[in-house]
Amino acid sequence: MSRRKVLEALSGLLLGMFVSILAATVVSTSLPVIIHDIGGDQAAFTWVITATLLTTAISTPIWGKLADLFNRKVLIQIALILFVLATAAAGFSQDAGTLIAFRAAQGIGAGGLAALSQIIMADIISPRERGRYMGLFGAVMALGTIGGPLLGGFITDGIGWRWNFYVAIPFAIAALIILQLTLHIPTRPKKKARIDYLGIVLLAASVSLLLVWITNAGDTFDWWSLETILMAGGALVGAILFVIVEFRSREPLVPLSMFRNRTYTLSVIASIATGVAMFGTSVFLSQYMQMARGATPTEAGLLTLPMIGGLLLSSIIVGQLISRFGKWKIYLIVGSVLLIAGSVLLSTLRYDTNFVLVSLYMFLLGAGVGMTMQNLVLIVQNTAKPEEMGVASSGVAFFRSLGGTIGVSVMGAALATSVTGLFASSKDALTAAIVNLGADGAAVAEQLQSGTLPQVSLLPTAVRVIVEDIYAQGIAQSFLIAVPLAIISLIAIVFLPNVPLTRMTTAERIAAGEADLATITTAEGMSALAATGSIPATAEDAPAGSVGGRPATRRG
Repeated sequence: MSRRKVLEALSGLLLGMFVSILAATVVSTSLPVIIHDIGGDQAAFTWVITATLLTTAISTPIWGKLADLFNRKVLIQIALILFVLATAAAGFSQDAGTLIAFRAAQGIGAGGLAALSQIIMADIISPRERGRYMGLFGAVMALGTIGGPLLGGFITDGIGWRWNFYVAIPFAIAALIILQLTLHIPTRPKKKARIDYLGIVLLAASVSLLLVWITNAGDTFDWWSLETILMAGGALVGAILFVIVEFRSREPLVPLSMFRNRTYTLSVIASIATGVAMFGTSVFLSQYMQMARGATPTEAGLLTLPMIGGLLLSSIIVGQLISRFGKWKIYLIVGSVLLIAGSVLLSTLRYDTNFVLVSLYMFLLGAGVGMTMQNLVLIVQNTAKPEEMGVASSGVAFFRSLGGTIGVSVMGAALATSVTGLFASSKDALTAAIVNLGADGAAVAEQLQSGTLPQVSLLPTAVRVIVEDIYAQGIAQSFLIAVPLAIISLIAIVFLPNVPLTRMTTAERIAAGEADLATITTAEGMSALAATGSIPATAEDAPAGSVGGRPATRRG
């Protein structure tokens, strides 16, 4: 494909990605206000995020498998429609349960958009050339991730948070039209589809049980209890049965044979830590800005710009360098080191930490995510078999989403436990501050005792400082959870095989029929071929002028 045709094919894909990013980020800064208005608590706040991540994680490998069986263009349009309809429906929520349900439906569409966009990119752009177009993806990502929180804060402060869920609809309509007109990908050979329904059920059940247990253990029930045995045991049994089913299935949802590929296995391990850093910290950084710094939703969107800036700059610059020089491993190592540094530094936050330092910590973490997130998918696509490109690409995205889902659940549970304990230990100071308010103290006390998230920016100064310190300490402690996972990610990346990037797209590799040779350079491929040597010829084949009818030879 010429550069013009590639850009035409990418236009609808980019707009679809923008819709998904915008719909997700536009709500991020307004979530504390939303949860307060619908009477939710810290557990509800966590589950509004976790529900989307959970269904995204579960649906991602399903979409990937479907991409290897059906028309990818139709699939991404279906995913986009489902995502936007669920997002719009969430705007009508009257309670936390309804909002969580629609957010779960939204995650199913998000899983399709995340998986299919990566798969379709591999159809039309080779791994080596991918970096040349990273500027476009970086620009779309920046516009969505920077503009979304700012737009969400402005809408929430101006006309109400419900309109945050409707803003993506016109962009989605435009994306569907452009996808239909511009996205032309190679036709795949038809084959009989076999859907691994049992695998889907077991995967969904085991992951859901695990997350419900993590969220509620230590709060609704004790860590060592009958509920723990049933939920944790059920999740373990479900996972074991899933593995057995995948080994026996003719068309497995997650082909376990791919784990024989060292690149795939280590990339999956590294992706889990990236997911925790990407989802967990971004969610709780927004909460930190509002609950520990007293920021409004609009201000929270502005205050998190350093992290987005680090992600944007690192992804664009590293993408260009990879395309130009073909080297990728050093950037992944540096990115994983930045993930560790950013997570450690964010765990030191307090309500009065100098914002210059907070900005630096966020920038380092964002740069680490930008260097690792997309490039882990890139190197898996570089070595995966063309006929398994869908499940290979979605597999990395699945474990990244799963890591983020579990990370948000664990961090949310740790935050809720820490905040409860800190409120108890600060009871005397809070009581004294409320008593000094006189008649206004009763309303403040009622709000803090209701169990719902307080609007910190509206609290009286004496009470607000105490509450901000409580949430700052709780959120900082939750950031420590990402540190050991980031260290594991660094170890996995260090041991990744340094395979050169191919210049062939998935479609070209299928057409060539040389999937094994497509993962190495031309020079390496030629040197690997043995010489054919001398082939004896019969007398009849001897060229004219041969002496004495002696057998001649033809050189290979």
